[in-house]
Amino acid sequence: MSENNENIQFKVTDELIDQVHVLIENMDDKGTQELLKDIHYADIAEILDDLNIDQATYVIKLLDSEKTSDILMELDEDDREKILASLSAKEIAEEIEELDTDDAADIIAELPEERQKRVMAQIEDERLAAQLQELMTYDEDSAGGLMAKELVKVYETWTVAGCLRRIRAQAKDVTRVHSIYVVTKDEKLIGRLSLKDLIIANNDQKISDIYKSGVDYVNANDDVEDVAKVMAKYDLEAIPVVDDETTLLGRITIDDIVDVIKEEADKDYQLAAGITQEVEADDSILELTRARLPWLFLGLLGGIGAFLIMGGFEDTFNENAVLFFFTPLIAAMAGNVGVQSSAIIVQGLANDDVKGSINNRLIKEMLLATLNGIILAIFLFLFVWAYERQTDKALAISVSMVAVIIVAGLIGTFVPLFLNKRGIDPAIATGPFITTSNDIFGILIYFLIAKLILGI
Repeated sequence: MSENNENIQFKVTDELIDQVHVLIENMDDKGTQELLKDIHYADIAEILDDLNIDQATYVIKLLDSEKTSDILMELDEDDREKILASLSAKEIAEEIEELDTDDAADIIAELPEERQKRVMAQIEDERLAAQLQELMTYDEDSAGGLMAKELVKVYETWTVAGCLRRIRAQAKDVTRVHSIYVVTKDEKLIGRLSLKDLIIANNDQKISDIYKSGVDYVNANDDVEDVAKVMAKYDLEAIPVVDDETTLLGRITIDDIVDVIKEEADKDYQLAAGITQEVEADDSILELTRARLPWLFLGLLGGIGAFLIMGGFEDTFNENAVLFFFTPLIAAMAGNVGVQSSAIIVQGLANDDVKGSINNRLIKEMLLATLNGIILAIFLFLFVWAYERQTDKALAISVSMVAVIIVAGLIGTFVPLFLNKRGIDPAIATGPFITTSNDIFGILIYFLIAKLILGI
């Protein structure tokens, strides 16, 4: 029986890439167009990633702007910047006119200031040009910087019959109609309109009689992370954006929020790994060094600190050499527990799940760390006793580990909460900062308790 392959996801193969290379080298315009005609723009963008900039530019100039505008948005930012640099202001304007206003504004914002002016001058649609100018005034990390101007809105004074006619005209410019927003005559957002209610209503009914007044919205100056939390909490596909007077300005759709969440996750992951700025694997050695070196230097200072602490307990080492061999274990446990604690708190802060006072969180973490520490300490005590046959040393090492785990858990909990209160990204607390600080405190606590119990 033949297998149905219609639903198998399209894959960009090496054979396809080679075929594109040959067509471009032969300057076969018609063949290239025919090959790429039915391929999705996201897949074409993947193909362009395997071409050099000249070849990618050739494809962009060859295909229709309606398709290449979407391709450009799928490309890596650095590659898109290089391709745009090879296009004329008019060619860029043609691409922009095919995009939603939010994507169009993003592309223009990537251009040098002088080139921005030349591109804007080539946009024939004056209304579009005005909208792009407005969008570019907002901070890129704000709701205004993320919103699109395309939406469907109706006035409360319209009749159902008149509303349907006008909605058809507006919907032509909107890729997906998620919601119909209701505004007053002075453009104030007052509610939303259900398509079902609109369809079943009488033609002579007023919109004011059938719209729903409850509508979630965000302010244009709200941070995009806060917007993402609102949309995730209420499972929204789109959310309207208003100004301080609740004037309807635009809307943000879920696809834009997914990009925000991904970018934030990438940034937090890099911070957790001790990378201080957003970088990619293909960035230059100098850029990668600048991003990594600060935390590596912190790790170096932490190692020096641990050396100085251990040097202060040299006599303890001389009399109890076994303590030295368990130092890496204590440091590792401190680092691991601290990272675990901070990771849970950072994740909770990101999802807005962390409620209550800091004291309650610290008490809970202390109890959790104590329980984990006691369980682990029992196993460690038995191992050390079996190895050394000395109860006092086994007790000193295992008790020290319990204390180190408790302190590491408290530090891992407190630091991200403290940073968040101060407006600093708490993700920084899941990286080398926590590991290094807990290593130092862990070693110090280890030798202090061991010295106390052993009476050295």
